[in-house]
Amino acid sequence: MLEYLSDPLLLLPSAFLLGLIVGSFLNVVAYRLPLRMEEELEAACRERVGEEVNAEPNSWFGLKYLIVPPSSCPHCGHRIRPWENIPVFSWLRQKGKCTHCGARISLQYPVVELISGLLSLAVVWHFGASWQALAALVLTWGLIAMSVIDIRTQLLPDVLTLPLLWLGLLLNLQGMFTDIHSALYGAVAGYLSLWFIFHLFLLLTGKEGMGYGDFKLFALFGAWLGWQMLPQILLVSAAVGAVTGITLILVRGRDRNLPIPFGPYLAAAGWIALLWGDEINRGYLKFAGI
Repeated sequence: MLEYLSDPLLLLPSAFLLGLIVGSFLNVVAYRLPLRMEEELEAACRERVGEEVNAEPNSWFGLKYLIVPPSSCPHCGHRIRPWENIPVFSWLRQKGKCTHCGARISLQYPVVELISGLLSLAVVWHFGASWQALAALVLTWGLIAMSVIDIRTQLLPDVLTLPLLWLGLLLNLQGMFTDIHSALYGAVAGYLSLWFIFHLFLLLTGKEGMGYGDFKLFALFGAWLGWQMLPQILLVSAAVGAVTGITLILVRGRDRNLPIPFGPYLAAAGWIALLWGDEINRGYLKFAGI
């Protein structure tokens, strides 16, 4: 087993294939989790006004809805068979269409699967066969799911951000990515810094520049990587977000008043910091002559 894990010719392809498979599940999470949140919100509103609500028991730690029922075509209800659910390959083989009704299947599915495979490969390439790699894979997959959900719905679900935040603190009790003091200060600083920016922007413009989910995501990175990485993550995410927003306005004529989710930019910057943050900080300090 150890020889297998130490052999890059076996480890790296396995990481890529595992990432593809997990990516397929992440598509399910990105589709079903927001629907579940809407159902729970609707049920809470109905219960508040005195209507009777037939709530389904929260079996399987409340995650049964991610597994049951099996995947089906949203247009015709055709049950997706195993050979129609092979990551990337099935979409290409079926030319992006349902085999039953011919309706188009969103390009999101193979793109998310491929991104998951490539990022998983990069993580294992960087950390090797280690507990760090396993933890970084979990974070990577969570970031992908959160980014897709934020792009589609402008939401960052607590059910994803908060467990990962606590996981980062637990891992750093043993100093996996940083020391526990840096992690604790990072979690607090991550949340409060964006909270302050949010309220300052609201005071100056009367508009909400971001959501509370962004505060929790930034706190998550503080918990995983320490407060030292937060300036880098914020600067990179803000720069990429600004360039992307301006490009969308100029190229596609996007309405400036339409919200652009900040979560995916934070997620991308945080993932880069996870793998190369120390090198980036050292390079900047060397360039600045500090």
